[in-house]
Amino acid sequence: MSDEMEEIINDFLIETTELVDDLNQKFVELESDRDNQDLVNSIFRSVHTIKGASGFLGFNQMVDVTHITESVLKKIKDGELVLEPGIMDVILESIDMVKVLLEHIKQKDGAEEDITELVGRLKAINDGTAVEPSESQPAAADTDSEESVVMDLDLLAELEAEQAASSGIKQVGEILIESGLVTEDDVDEALKIQKLIKESVDVGEIPKVGEILTVTEKASKDEVKKALTKQAPPPPAEKSDKPQQAEQTIRVDVERLDNVLNLVGELVLARNRLVKIATTLEIKYQDSEDLAPLTELTSFINLITTDLQIAVMKTRMQPIKKVFNRFPRMVRDLARQLNKEVELRLFGEDTELDKSIIEEIGDPLVHLIRNSVDHGIEMPKERQSIGKPTLGTVMLSAYQEGNNIVLAIEDDGKGIDHEMLKEKIVEKGLSTFDELEKLSIKEILDFILLPGFSTAKVVSDVSGRGVGMDVVKTNIDKLNGVITIDTEKGKGSKFIIRLPLTLAIIQALMVGVSKEVFAIPLASVVETVRLVDKDIKTIRGQETVILRDEVVPVHRLADKFFIKRSADGDGKMYLVVIIIGERKYGLMVDKLFGQEEVVIKSIEGFSGSADGVAGATITGDGKVVLILDPSVMFSSVKHG
Repeated sequence: MSDEMEEIINDFLIETTELVDDLNQKFVELESDRDNQDLVNSIFRSVHTIKGASGFLGFNQMVDVTHITESVLKKIKDGELVLEPGIMDVILESIDMVKVLLEHIKQKDGAEEDITELVGRLKAINDGTAVEPSESQPAAADTDSEESVVMDLDLLAELEAEQAASSGIKQVGEILIESGLVTEDDVDEALKIQKLIKESVDVGEIPKVGEILTVTEKASKDEVKKALTKQAPPPPAEKSDKPQQAEQTIRVDVERLDNVLNLVGELVLARNRLVKIATTLEIKYQDSEDLAPLTELTSFINLITTDLQIAVMKTRMQPIKKVFNRFPRMVRDLARQLNKEVELRLFGEDTELDKSIIEEIGDPLVHLIRNSVDHGIEMPKERQSIGKPTLGTVMLSAYQEGNNIVLAIEDDGKGIDHEMLKEKIVEKGLSTFDELEKLSIKEILDFILLPGFSTAKVVSDVSGRGVGMDVVKTNIDKLNGVITIDTEKGKGSKFIIRLPLTLAIIQALMVGVSKEVFAIPLASVVETVRLVDKDIKTIRGQETVILRDEVVPVHRLADKFFIKRSADGDGKMYLVVIIIGERKYGLMVDKLFGQEEVVIKSIEGFSGSADGVAGATITGDGKVVLILDPSVMFSSVKHG
């Protein structure tokens, strides 16, 4: 395969995958808004584009599936067919089959799927009769081409407007149509293919449209040539001095972006070091005028580095819509499987997240949404009996809050029964009733996130094994995120996930214990407090401090890492107050060095005797410093 053809196929794979992802969501929208002609037209165009492009590239199975799907959609558009859930199921199966066929093309395995049964069912829906095996697919293509004229004329007008620079395209299409060689549908398909493979069309290349029609066997070369010779298109208008608009986007390999991000990380570390050196020299030689240029240059490099860092971060940001798009179809299928009526509402789909986080957040959201549909939303009769609408609602939203992205999954179901939850906790031996009485509702709800824990009475294909929520907790911890649960019996539940905007470069509070320095992610820090020995009280063997009438447990960082405590002499120390979920913890340190931007570096082969280390970084003075992970550090004492 030539490099040019491979590039064309890669473009086809990327664009068709995007179309299929959009189609899943559009079909679910169409099911609840069947009279939306704009939506039907949009779906029809997408399927038509996939059919045309796959036909040009010789992917015959995909042509067969999309062609008959397109025919069914045409009847739905014209009001000849009512879109019922059963029909939608079959249409969605055809989209699933397109995804499977795309995967075969991507893997270049040459494998084919058995599409006979699926095409047969679609044919039966289209004809309103039983499948007739003698009827071949190509014949259906010929009879259907005239039915698509109304749609294709609109589409052709749009394409001609988009490709106004190619003044001869319209005339060529009209010549071939007037000659009786092809239909409007055929010309439209050729134009779509031409656009898909990004072939630049100027006056000298106008016959490319004819060539495409020839390849797709709509007309022979001689027929096209004869038609064009008989009535050549008029001469083109003089070229305008106005330059053609250049393409505004390019595709960049992810590895290149990662490499640029790593280099920016190194630049940030070097910038930190430069600022530190410049500050030291200013203090040491504060009366020297020779330092002024160095100070100015340091400030400029600091500014440019920050701007560059933000720019590179933005290149890795993607709208969370990419993840959200998979859920309308999932909820729709799951609701039908469970005989429930459920509507999924999406908010904040344009919220952007780092690519690395986008890739990891999908699985936790799948588990949480499945739980909401299965455990949360009641059966229609049950909802009706308690005065709720039979249609249950699940809301998935995303929004930015400071340096964090917040994802919320909320349902209007039955909520979580705290008393039943306590019984399950005790039944599994995770705690006793006496211990649970001392915990807040928020802390009791956190037991749901423990491995193997489930409140389901029956294990089903959907849930009940206690695996999903453990996956949620593990994946969110891996992303340095936090999950909280809010619920009210009879009203519904809400799961809130807070994630950092990016995982590579973070703001951290630098603290000191004896001669060692540690970095604490600033996102976890609530405040810092200066204390003396008399401020610390011991309750049931646990050191605590009272801050504004709130009891905060104290943990000494020196003890955590087996560091000999510093003999300060004046009895003064600092408490860093950290929040994990809804609970506060105090981390005792000897010194506070201030806030610094740090680049997280993984520590290869590190097993460590102490949990709670997220990685390491290099400070401005060249020291290697451990970055703490408070959520892991305090996980063992969370329910203590």
